[in-house]
Amino acid sequence: MFEFDSLAKLSADVAGGRLRPSTIVEAYLDRIARFDQKLHAFVAVYADEARAAAKAADAAIDAGHKVGPLHGLPIALKDLVDMEGRVTTGGSAVWRERISPSTAVLAERLVAAGMIVLGKTHTVEFAMGGWGTNEHMGTSWNPWDADVQRIPGGSSAGSGVSVASAMAPCAIGTDTGGSVRLPAAFCGHVGLKVSIGRIPTLGVLPLSHTLDTPGPMTRTVEDAAMLYSVLQGPDPREPRTLGLTYEDPMPTLKRGVAGLRLASMPDADRAICDPEVLAAYDASLETYRGLGAIVEQRDLPYRLNDLGMALGRIIGSDGYYHVGKLVDDMSLPIDPAVRPRIWIGKDMPATEYIAALADQQRIKAEFAEALAGCDALLTPTIAKAAIPVDEVDQMDTPAVLTRFVNLIEGCAVALPNGFTGEGLPTSLQVVCAGEQEAMALRIAHAFETATDFGGRVPDAVA
Repeated sequence: MFEFDSLAKLSADVAGGRLRPSTIVEAYLDRIARFDQKLHAFVAVYADEARAAAKAADAAIDAGHKVGPLHGLPIALKDLVDMEGRVTTGGSAVWRERISPSTAVLAERLVAAGMIVLGKTHTVEFAMGGWGTNEHMGTSWNPWDADVQRIPGGSSAGSGVSVASAMAPCAIGTDTGGSVRLPAAFCGHVGLKVSIGRIPTLGVLPLSHTLDTPGPMTRTVEDAAMLYSVLQGPDPREPRTLGLTYEDPMPTLKRGVAGLRLASMPDADRAICDPEVLAAYDASLETYRGLGAIVEQRDLPYRLNDLGMALGRIIGSDGYYHVGKLVDDMSLPIDPAVRPRIWIGKDMPATEYIAALADQQRIKAEFAEALAGCDALLTPTIAKAAIPVDEVDQMDTPAVLTRFVNLIEGCAVALPNGFTGEGLPTSLQVVCAGEQEAMALRIAHAFETATDFGGRVPDAVA
């Protein structure tokens, strides 16, 4: 059953003539037909178009015109990513008929690499939330529990579920406070949060133009690196992508971690984590020590969870700028959990917003000083495993260990590092400074290859 194979394995099988794009696409469409009525990962499925693209990929590859390692492989896109002429709702019932005026740069790059879009995946409305719930468009079902609907994590909920259930081998999410890493963590696979500007956001519906970062969600770290290689790079229409140093992560991916210096989180931050999460985290630290890394605890300038308000002021202000008129209209069907989050920015004076941006840069500098000499900071990605949807407190957030990375403009990889007694995934977060994606992926890959947590699949969709 190749549907649970990595992109790298699928690519090798296509190159070796053992699989054809049409066979691969048909298998994933079949799984969507079998499982998505319950799991509710997809907003729209482009079955006919995907079959046509796969047939064209068959012909091109047979003719010796393979454009790269991802040619003919499927992918799912979060329903924030515009594709010209198609509906992009941003998770909002208000936008059920919103037609995309153009195609997002990242989608153009995926198609240019030969990838085939299977469809669009569910998101929290306006991408404003970490649980993955959506009152009007529906909440995706975490496949690790067949009987109880548990949170998928958000806001890239459908992307997380589509990969975990092998309805797609990979997907695109966006991360403003943890929205790639949280669903990857709760659903038991890999998510890469990139640095600001590394992947263009042009054509992706914005929540926070200051902080938004699209990123890959995959079965393995190598797959995330493959997608990142295609997605990264400057675009002349987006100034913040210009002037950065772009690095191909593939040449250094398998160098290991011997001699690298890795920081563990302070005791104060451990207190918010469940015992099973801490047990998996501590075992992960020992794995790195066994691989030759130097693991040491570092004092940090703030408790990680205490930085949520600083980030929230920026997201709330940006978010209100983009969708405030919709949220203010009480006649519109806006998710009642999302409305107050956007309203954070409603009455914020310009001076407070400017102060929030200044605070962000100060905090970023303080973290850089505290972690000087370290190659990465290791934390759990989530403080507890996925809870039932009916236990969600919408006034709370699961992003207690992810938001600080966005605030300090870092990059991070979330990857599986264990399971609870109930069989739910736990996750490790590898955090690096901005523009250090290659290092973060290298460190994550070393752990992944030394363990087997990423190889498990949910029984309900096996």
